[in-house]
Amino acid sequence: MIESLLFKQMPLVLPSGIFQGDLLIRSGKIEAIGPSLNVSAERIIHEPGLTVLPGLIDAHVHFREPGPTHKETIQTGSEAAAAGGITTFFEMPNTTPMTVDQVTLDQKNKIAAETALVNYAFFIGATSQNLHKLDAITGIPGIKLFAGSSTGDLLLSEPDQWERLFVSTRHRISVHSEDESIIQTRQATSTGNETAKDHPQMRPSEAAIRCTKRLTQLAIRHQKQLHICHLTTAEEAQYLQQLNSPYITCEVTPQHLFCNSDDYLKWGTYLQINPPIRDARHQSALWKALLSGTIPMIASDHAPHQRDEKEQPYGKAPSGMPIVQLTVPLLLDAMNSGQFKLDDIVRWCAYNPSEIYGIANKGRLAVGYDADITLVDLKRTRTVQSSQLLSKSNWSVFEGKTLTGWPIMTIVNGQLVYEDGACYANPHSAQAAKFHTVV
Repeated sequence: MIESLLFKQMPLVLPSGIFQGDLLIRSGKIEAIGPSLNVSAERIIHEPGLTVLPGLIDAHVHFREPGPTHKETIQTGSEAAAAGGITTFFEMPNTTPMTVDQVTLDQKNKIAAETALVNYAFFIGATSQNLHKLDAITGIPGIKLFAGSSTGDLLLSEPDQWERLFVSTRHRISVHSEDESIIQTRQATSTGNETAKDHPQMRPSEAAIRCTKRLTQLAIRHQKQLHICHLTTAEEAQYLQQLNSPYITCEVTPQHLFCNSDDYLKWGTYLQINPPIRDARHQSALWKALLSGTIPMIASDHAPHQRDEKEQPYGKAPSGMPIVQLTVPLLLDAMNSGQFKLDDIVRWCAYNPSEIYGIANKGRLAVGYDADITLVDLKRTRTVQSSQLLSKSNWSVFEGKTLTGWPIMTIVNGQLVYEDGACYANPHSAQAAKFHTVV
């Protein structure tokens, strides 16, 4: 266990901007920041070629445990997260059994306490049976509402059920926003000859737009916090920009930013996710909304499946892809090409997730905050190779892509959990995330 750690004369990405100086960690907290600290430490890191970021947060992953652990476990998913510079993850409830009550939540927290390398929290899933019990549950980032069907059996698709949820809860509601009736109508007209490139038509943009409009109006009417997961359409982005409501937030995934429907030709069902990757018009609109602030944060929706599962024909192949390890390298590479600044990445992946979900003491390099640190080499160039990915489902639609900018070291609560290709299990590192009370 490392009691103290000093970063010496390195670029630090602070809330006020990039600062060249020292940062002292002691007993899992950031104790001091200054131009030159005259202090001793158990370990001193002086690597001017690395940049010190606040620990990055991925508020949307599927680590599959308990359930189909041949795809992923909390341990292997957290290892991939650590290698990707992620120090905190929020995991979704569509596991087996589903996370829908205190018992199933406690089961996940126990597994994470014993096996996770990075900080963790777990969403509770909304069902027609548990709406009246959700407010009794604490220590969660929020309630996950599957308004449209996806992987697993969690689904709450009727507007009257949504109304009951918004009336009854004080928790933030994070939603998979697709209209189930539109999806079912498209499936009923299926010829059986569709391929992966037809996926955006089988789950059309209209399904997302209609659902998002209905849910946002409910949130505003009942003055409850609503978070739209994995935004995919230009129309949703435009609508949310015009709405500009303090009750509504949203996210976008790296795969919706860096892929479009042209990529189905190469990747087929490997590219199949829900909601779908759409055409370049939507992709461009998502970038515009992200850069303008309409979309305040990025989350991976890491949803792993094994190769043999993804190689089944369309209609049988499951939706989802592993990506938690590559979110940050993809963003750093885009930053290096001049699309945005390093401060933007920190805002999308640290400050804003922490603010939106009310995470205590995380998301900033500031005195008194937890010592969650991501160190990146902005000039390191690597080619994405599946053999180097730590997910159990170690494949990627970015295979063969050369990226500049990679996480090199990940520190969680003052403890080293990843360094340049190697993960280190540390019983003093990962902790359950704590949340400010939602009012």
